[in-house]
Amino acid sequence: MRTWTPLHGQPYQPVPYSPARIPAEQALKISTELRHRMDERRTVRSFAPDPVPEELVLNAIAVANTAPSGAHQQPWTFVLVEDPEVRARIRAAAEAEEKVSYDGRLGEEWLAALRPLGTDAVKPHLTDAPYLIVVFQQRFGLRADGTSYKHYYGDESVGIAVGMLLTALHLSGLAALTHTPSPMRFLGEVLGRPRNEKAFAVIPVGYPAREAQVPDLVRKSMDQVLVRI
Repeated sequence: MRTWTPLHGQPYQPVPYSPARIPAEQALKISTELRHRMDERRTVRSFAPDPVPEELVLNAIAVANTAPSGAHQQPWTFVLVEDPEVRARIRAAAEAEEKVSYDGRLGEEWLAALRPLGTDAVKPHLTDAPYLIVVFQQRFGLRADGTSYKHYYGDESVGIAVGMLLTALHLSGLAALTHTPSPMRFLGEVLGRPRNEKAFAVIPVGYPAREAQVPDLVRKSMDQVLVRI
């Protein structure tokens, strides 16, 4: 297996790419099924304590790692947290920040936008879910000698990877949510991440609790999101 190394300064070296073309009828069937399955995806905040096969989560992270990225720099790190004590530390720190936010730091306009979702400063999902995936964005690259090099389109690259991660988790029968406590500096401290990484999102992963409830939401229709020219 080839090992990834930064491409800085390397010449362009193309290789053939000829994936098998899926017949149109089969492709339409696959895409229709995918559309229906993804329409069932919901953000879940109540998790069952049931164990989850680790390989399901690792496979989803491997899928996220195939995401496109600026200059193929793959500026992401996925920290998989299962240790209950570490998850408890993350929850305590997150709830402390969230309390400040909900007590006024967010501002009324933001709080009004959150109100229909039923969220508050209490975050049991951080300890109830069997796994947390903490996604970090590598703000710049670090060489073995400690010198740095610039990363390009980091926000966009990591955002795409997180979207692919959520898709893979859902298609594996798992529930998840994207939690972004603000500020998130404590995550790097709790998890001992290097200076070039900043927390991007915390994603609890598991099976929904039997009594799980979600907000009664409607997604925008295709007419509301699609412009055809």
